[in-house]
Amino acid sequence: MKQIARSGLRFVTLLLICGLALQLYFLVRVALMLVIDPQSTSFQRSEAWRLLSEKHQIVWAQDWVSDAQISDHLKRAVIASEDAGFADHHGVEWEAIEKAWSRNQKAEARAEQTNEQLAKRQAARKADAAAPARATPKLVGGSTISQQLAKNLFLSGERTIARKAQEFVITFMLEALLSKRRILTIYLNNVEWGEGVFGAQAAARTYFRSDAARLSAPAAARLAVMLPAPKRFEKQPGSAYVSGRAATIVARMGAVELP
Repeated sequence: MKQIARSGLRFVTLLLICGLALQLYFLVRVALMLVIDPQSTSFQRSEAWRLLSEKHQIVWAQDWVSDAQISDHLKRAVIASEDAGFADHHGVEWEAIEKAWSRNQKAEARAEQTNEQLAKRQAARKADAAAPARATPKLVGGSTISQQLAKNLFLSGERTIARKAQEFVITFMLEALLSKRRILTIYLNNVEWGEGVFGAQAAARTYFRSDAARLSAPAAARLAVMLPAPKRFEKQPGSAYVSGRAATIVARMGAVELP
């Protein structure tokens, strides 16, 4: 029994050492961002691999620009749309996470109820009838810009407790070591704005044939609307929803405090 206990203790100690080493790795990577612009993220590398695997080519648009080369309109639009409290919070908005969790629970319950009803209808039909498509819940997120950056830089998109916990740790590292302005600059240079379109400069050129520095308030608001689902909105960037949502964001932009 003592031998088993010693082996177990050694195993736990090794896990703790590995965990601490991983956190130190992330800490060093974040610290380097004080002076080095990250040229790619974990999400971008996974997207490049997906494009290569599925389409056998990588069509890519990304061009890093400095904070001064990004329109204040775009900064205000993204903050108004994605994270209104960005300048004031310390990385995590717990109330927003709680609200998102509650909404997602209700959405999953509704989807499950719908699927049960579909299954009953299917059972009442002929056995060879085509099975109806299952309902999937529309999930929302309560992540701040800092959390989104932490996930995109280093982590996968899987929804697990371990991944979320690591996201929190990296978020607090970002907030502790980098200024809000630096966090926003890195985010705007790496966030996805369409398939193979990353960063404010590439987005401005792709959708408005302009530089990021010259984006107007309406154009910036349209780009901000696309962020939650860029691959969907890039197909219809001028849709009624995008236009209506953009108008709402423009109305909010005047109250946004830039870091």
